[in-house]
Amino acid sequence: MQQIKISTKKREEMLDITGSIQDVLKKNKWQNGLILVYCTHTTAGVTINESADPSVATDLIGKLRELIPERDNYSHMEGNSDAHIKSSLIGCSEQLIVQNADLVLGTWQGIFFAEFDGPRSRKVNVQFVSSE
Repeated sequence: MQQIKISTKKREEMLDITGSIQDVLKKNKWQNGLILVYCTHTTAGVTINESADPSVATDLIGKLRELIPERDNYSHMEGNSDAHIKSSLIGCSEQLIVQNADLVLGTWQGIFFAEFDGPRSRKVNVQFVSSE
């Protein structure tokens, strides 16, 4: 397993980590199989979406803010209930195919780290399972 360190700058943001994941593949010479990209944080997540146009990530964060406001009638005492809910909706992992040391993604797809309670120092785990 490998870890990617991520530093977020805002309370809520989507960071394209596709290049970092690809770097892990190359560094470890992982060729063919599956990778699991897993976030161990309860107020962040990992998702796949369009990476060609940054407004997609902006729109996603904006809609989540609208649907799940930061301040509401939450019971959780820490004041970050919205971040926990957003994290649960986005999810904590993605599984991807690796072929010839490359991620198998659609033309417009990228892997995003979704921060909902930043800024923070975060980690994402990457586990490879070989098909060879």
